[in-house]
Amino acid sequence: MDETEFWEIIDATREAAEGDPEDQADLLVERLTRLDPDSVLDYARHFEARYNRAYLWDLWGAAALILDGTGEEAFDSFRCWLIGQGREVFEGAVHEPDALAELLLDFDLEIDGDGEEIGFAADEAYEQLTGAETPDLGIPMPGGEPLGTPLDLSDDDALAARLPRLWQRFGTS
Repeated sequence: MDETEFWEIIDATREAAEGDPEDQADLLVERLTRLDPDSVLDYARHFEARYNRAYLWDLWGAAALILDGTGEEAFDSFRCWLIGQGREVFEGAVHEPDALAELLLDFDLEIDGDGEEIGFAADEAYEQLTGAETPDLGIPMPGGEPLGTPLDLSDDDALAARLPRLWQRFGTS
């Protein structure tokens, strides 16, 4: 599976789920179980690589603003959800997290921002296909701190200065 196929699966399931991340996760599992186990592992590697790429201080700050605060687990779920938004939104956010102010046209805090189940879709599909747990993908996990300049997520002034467009749209004064 190449990168284009990976993003096609993400886009097709998001559109079919009408943006609902829980429905998208279910559709991902359904779609992935139509593939062979090696293709599911390829999908999982693509997902994991993007998940790790999104381990950035500024993106965590963006998640904190959008979700009105976020700890480590919520940030993990946010990164899964962000991948589920498709290539344009994901790449735009990784390149410039503040661009999420424009990239997220409609954001509903009740359903958006939490994609934990999207992150487990490949594992679930692989287990359904093989009866076994997903093996080690050979992709090193980022260690320690996120990449980039550290950011105090509880400092409104720092968030507003680093992410002014997101602050204007989602921040509190």
